[in-house]
Amino acid sequence: MQEAWPERGTGGKSTEAMLKASSSTFFDCDEGLVKDLAKSYALGHERGLMDTKSKHTEIATLAGGCFWGVEELLRATKGVVSTEVGYTGGSLPSPTYEMIKTGATGHTEGVQIEFNPQEISFEDLLRKFFKLHDPTTPNRQGNDIGNQYRSVIFYHGDEQKITATKVKALVDQSGAWKRPVVTEIVAAMPFYPAEEYHQKYLIKNPGGYTCHYIRDYKF
Repeated sequence: MQEAWPERGTGGKSTEAMLKASSSTFFDCDEGLVKDLAKSYALGHERGLMDTKSKHTEIATLAGGCFWGVEELLRATKGVVSTEVGYTGGSLPSPTYEMIKTGATGHTEGVQIEFNPQEISFEDLLRKFFKLHDPTTPNRQGNDIGNQYRSVIFYHGDEQKITATKVKALVDQSGAWKRPVVTEIVAAMPFYPAEEYHQKYLIKNPGGYTCHYIRDYKF
């Protein structure tokens, strides 16, 4: 690592030179001390840039059946910063669970995931998604039947759309699932957070209902 480099607003002077110039005004400067201070400043500056970069997050929105189980498995994934369950993909604004459970509003039970792409890519997140639910059953997941339980990737931007299309094809061609993958790939729509009792449901209710688990599939 460089001991010093020109800084913005220093007129092109290095950190070491600035420290030495300012410190000599008040006390006899020790060369070793100045170099140590410069190194510490440089290291702190670099760590600050790294911290800023690590805080950059992206959003993924996925639906794969009852959102309790989907959220629980994605929540525990390294690189996932936060999760929220809710309703999306329908036409009725601000739906409630009582409304969407009829299947008449067109909404899915979805999970909105905030993730750090420096720790997990959108592609790897989708690979896990295709292992934790059955993407071959239209409007159904396990014992749960209705269009609110359909499999959907709601993409945020063209890059996610391209990635989703690629991963879906890869999963289909792998033969891991014995029937064709029917997961929909559609542009993200308004996401309405579900009622509080649905959030982190399996944390609040250990051993509660879920039909989701990770399959040992390779694709």
